[in-house]
Amino acid sequence: MDIRHATHPDEIAHMSDEQLRARFVISDLFVPGSLKLVYSHEDRMVLGGASPLPGAALDLETPAELRADYFCQRRELAVTGLGGHGTVVVDGTRYPLGHMDALYIGRGAREISFEADIEGTRFFLSSAVSGEAHSTTLIPKAEALTTETGEVEHANRRIVRKHIHEDGVRSSQLVLGITAPETGSVWNSMPPHTHDRRTEVYAYFDLDENERVFHFMGLPGQTRHVLLKDGDVVISPAWSMHFGVGTTNYSFLWVMAGENQSFADMDQITVPQI
Repeated sequence: MDIRHATHPDEIAHMSDEQLRARFVISDLFVPGSLKLVYSHEDRMVLGGASPLPGAALDLETPAELRADYFCQRRELAVTGLGGHGTVVVDGTRYPLGHMDALYIGRGAREISFEADIEGTRFFLSSAVSGEAHSTTLIPKAEALTTETGEVEHANRRIVRKHIHEDGVRSSQLVLGITAPETGSVWNSMPPHTHDRRTEVYAYFDLDENERVFHFMGLPGQTRHVLLKDGDVVISPAWSMHFGVGTTNYSFLWVMAGENQSFADMDQITVPQI
């Protein structure tokens, strides 16, 4: 399991592009026939990608770094379909998972595996420490709390789907959803914000191989950017802004963990402040 250490905001000003990517970007997470995990010391989140092949299930093993008897002994886990269609098996119960469907798995689940119905099936994993057990719950795309925001004039018109949140499927820490800019819109989370009480992770998908997203991060007065492709993941520390613009429209999964679960708890930043 790859380990990513926490970062002080003073460090980012002196990082090269390679250092930025090594600290914050997770690439090549979805490798056919494999399951990869990354441990971030930002709110102790574990992030992963499971890419099973048809007829060859992948089991979620327990990395030695967790010092646990099984993965969800002290953790909760969200699994989200970012392509294809498959099944997540939790302690013998089968949950079908399609594109943009999510499955919340509560603390205490022991045996978790991933199956693919077709090639190209990708499951994104996000996990946080959990203080209590919540029910394992499937959240299909059609049942996510869906709203629209942004304006065509600002090229940021987008659909926001909330899968795991305090007014819906409950968790100990995780808050998760998917945002998709509409055709002709390319900006996300603009104007930007921070939330000093939560780490947030973005996973970009639904991008053609020739398209890219410029993801901006850092302090308002000192922005940095990383260039991301389909399937890339970026970790945003609590002190950092996080917003992006694509060469076309796209989708991205966002997941947070930290002090609270209030989606509205954010500190807005105006464009002139950047």
